[in-house]
Amino acid sequence: MQIILNNQIKILNDQCSVEQLAEQILSGSKETKGIAIAVNNVVIPGKNWQNHLLNENDDVLIIKATQGG
Repeated sequence: MQIILNNQIKILNDQCSVEQLAEQILSGSKETKGIAIAVNNVVIPGKNWQNHLLNENDDVLIIKATQGG
């Protein structure tokens, strides 16, 4: 299955949830504080990550908040 992740094509072996994708991207870390994920320009609340399944050609944007000034 192919998705677009932060403007890059990513191939997934199987359909997965937003939560599973986040764990893959964050190297297995369960720490999601400061992370926002949008699928097809719609922000998915953290409480819904587990149930929101990704589909072929979904456009996923993952943003991590950082400190700075």
